[in-house]
Amino acid sequence: MNLLTSKNVNPTQAIVLGFLSVIIIGSILLNLPIASADGSSVPYVDALFTASSAVAVTGLVVVDTGTHWSMFGQLVILLLIQIGGLGFMTMITMFAMIIGKRISLKERLLIQSSLNQNDLSGVVRLTKYIIIGTLAIEAVGAILLSFVFVPELGWAQGIWFSIFHAVSAFCNAGFDIIGGGVSLMPYVQNPLVNFTVWTLIILGGLGFTVIIDMFFYRDNFRRWSLHTKLVLIISGSLLLTGFFLYLALEWSNAATLGELSVPGKFMAAFFQSVTPRTAGFNTIDTASLTDASKLLTMIFMFIGGSPASTAGGIKTVTFGIVLFTILSQIRGKQDTEVFHRRIPRDNINRALTIMFISLILIITITMILSIIETGNTFLETVFETTSAFGTVGLSLGITPTLSTVGKVLLSVLMFMGRVGPFTVALALAKSTHKNQGKIRYPEDKVIIG
Repeated sequence: MNLLTSKNVNPTQAIVLGFLSVIIIGSILLNLPIASADGSSVPYVDALFTASSAVAVTGLVVVDTGTHWSMFGQLVILLLIQIGGLGFMTMITMFAMIIGKRISLKERLLIQSSLNQNDLSGVVRLTKYIIIGTLAIEAVGAILLSFVFVPELGWAQGIWFSIFHAVSAFCNAGFDIIGGGVSLMPYVQNPLVNFTVWTLIILGGLGFTVIIDMFFYRDNFRRWSLHTKLVLIISGSLLLTGFFLYLALEWSNAATLGELSVPGKFMAAFFQSVTPRTAGFNTIDTASLTDASKLLTMIFMFIGGSPASTAGGIKTVTFGIVLFTILSQIRGKQDTEVFHRRIPRDNINRALTIMFISLILIITITMILSIIETGNTFLETVFETTSAFGTVGLSLGITPTLSTVGKVLLSVLMFMGRVGPFTVALALAKSTHKNQGKIRYPEDKVIIG
């Protein structure tokens, strides 16, 4: 903690160092013989990939989580998921509050940066709400899932399965310990599992500030912040759009929805609309989706969840601001306006920059993997890359076959997907204030379009 709060380390660097430290420690623990079910150490690159995937709450795996890892290994993965979902600064703050340690100003700045808050005041109180709310939501989710897993597996294993999948779902991680790489496919028509996992994924992907806003002002939605309104409108629109499109595209596909009952088709289609929001679970075979559905899934994975949430991607608000800016330009408006509010120009610039950098990252890694992983199709490669960047975890089945270089590249991409766009936004905010009041050059026009 002393290194992270050093005067020479700014909040953005501290966030990167913190996540990187957790990944390294996690990879060392997973590399221990005790972490594997057969008592032998996995190759370090596989341990590093798994730790990166867990901390980045992605869910891509090179070995089966349910059968390869021991109870110790699964517990390490669960802790990494929880730290990655909440953010390491939230976890550090929780332990500091438990032992009665005072939160310094530098630590408050780190919390502010890690939670993507604009205001420093109230960040410790917000952290308390996040911790209590997260544990409460995950506990309720685990209790609901136990009604399915305990009768099937017995008390001990059933409770463990319930806790693991509740945490993995709320943190949008997508790790499962069902075994066999089937994820939640055995429960495709189970209403309780579907409803519980939907709710956990959606709540985790909305963002802590949105959940708190909705809770405290549940009787007066007019007091909701613009951010909360944007997140709910965009998230709801994407979920409904995905539901109807998946239902239409997969209705007659015998390998996905075709053989299910009508209620089962509706549940599976909605689950498929929810899970690309960086959750990573699946109740139907992702590899068997039509090409149109795979493309739709990649779009949703790229957008991801919402800011200050457990989800990845460029974020719903980023996508929304870019979309509203385009609509404003088409309508001939100078300002980007939403709910009778004008979006600041620096917000628009950050959103455009995050989207462009994200596209460049995906294109670059896809190109490199297309060169070195010659056994895979282009669609499989770009799908895997988008899933890694969006910290989703959905796969067309090529992750275990990747070379060492391919695994390292995706590990880096998962890490950048978890902290990259957020870090870029912070860096732009600092540079904006730093350069204000300095030289401004004469304005000139260029030809566009």
